[in-house]
Amino acid sequence: MTNRSSNTAAVPEAKGALDRFKFEVANELGVPLSEGYNGNLTSKQNGSVGGYMVKKMIEAQERQMSGGSSSGQY
Repeated sequence: MTNRSSNTAAVPEAKGALDRFKFEVANELGVPLSEGYNGNLTSKQNGSVGGYMVKKMIEAQERQMSGGSSSGQY
């Protein structure tokens, strides 16, 4: 069985955009995310950032698929 790390980017070129998106979402949620180590944050805080990122990406994809306006770039 292949051991594939979940930290490996499927599209390495997207890393910068995803990092910017992560900080934007953290700011919106009031999570004090910083560059580098964030071990001071709770699992709930980190999970809320990741979960909200997924929610926003799904909403943007649904808008694109339905032909609606794509106001977000994510």
